[in-house]
Amino acid sequence: MFNTYKNCLKFVFVFVFFISCDKKKETKTDVENKNNTEVNANITDPEGMVWVESKTFLMGAKEGDKFAMMREKPAHNVYVDGFYIDAHEVTNTQFRKFVEATNYITTAEKPIDWDEIKKDLPPNTLKPADSILQPGSLIFNKNAGKVVSMNNYQQWWTWKIGANWKQPEGPGSTIEGKDNFPVVHVSYDDALAYCKWANRRLPTEAEWESAAQGNNKNNTFVWGNDESALNSNANTWQGQFPTNNISEDGFEYISPIKSYPPNNLGIYDMAGNVWEMTTDLFNVNYYQSINPNEVLKNPKGAEKSYTPSNPYQLERVMKGGSFLCHESYCASYRISARMGMEPSSSSDHIGFRTVATKEMVLNQKK
Repeated sequence: MFNTYKNCLKFVFVFVFFISCDKKKETKTDVENKNNTEVNANITDPEGMVWVESKTFLMGAKEGDKFAMMREKPAHNVYVDGFYIDAHEVTNTQFRKFVEATNYITTAEKPIDWDEIKKDLPPNTLKPADSILQPGSLIFNKNAGKVVSMNNYQQWWTWKIGANWKQPEGPGSTIEGKDNFPVVHVSYDDALAYCKWANRRLPTEAEWESAAQGNNKNNTFVWGNDESALNSNANTWQGQFPTNNISEDGFEYISPIKSYPPNNLGIYDMAGNVWEMTTDLFNVNYYQSINPNEVLKNPKGAEKSYTPSNPYQLERVMKGGSFLCHESYCASYRISARMGMEPSSSSDHIGFRTVATKEMVLNQKK
């Protein structure tokens, strides 16, 4: 067309006008798609990660979920951009490589600073004995006796001096032979340090639920909506929690990664085994502040943390439940289940997995 009209002066201004309009239209509507195409053309999917397509889905308690708690209500629609997520939780092997490369010392291995701890406690809280203020972590008390009240979780948790990611049950224990187990006894701060080293980040709660849903948009469980399929799809507690564990699913406590089938995207262990950290602040009232008639785009959670039972402490959302979850207590193997964790705390049933955007992966290769 250009060669046809370039010598026809009477059409020059008309030609320039229309070409300019076309360029403006391209700038407004096509540049973003063009950039995405360029990114996709230059990227190789990172090893061990799964791509989760962008989608709109129902986040929070699903209709008919008898275990749903108020902090999961009301359900609301969210849109989440596409991202990569680890196919499984970060393992002992992966975390060891990070530690060996950086000489990193985890929270559970560091001396305890009482002046820092008391900032998150009620005023005039008495300082514990120095013999107690020693590096360590929480472990499940496997010898818990008769439980007086299910509201008193201290009956089945024990502060174990010397427990850390290398000694998951305390001094004398080891992770030898457990290379492919999820790393535990790591804090939120430890997970962030790992992410910085690996050029990754932790997921938002919305991203985590999007990945757990897989190709679905309204499932109660990672595998679908059939609660009876729990034991064949997730490592949870069977029997009477917390005193009698009959291990019908084949594992009494924590299990190796990929011990159960993945969801329909190929993502493993998003229900049970170990809780997984997210970046969102935990606020029991957050969902009730959301307009359920609007679609939230890439939400990042509450602006403030709030838990009535722990009002002085900032908490982050953790998802997925663990090997300790049972319907008589929390039933947190549901996608919508959410609980809070203190950033400096750690235990033997909390781990993490990481996510990355295509831009993060592309920039890492430059």
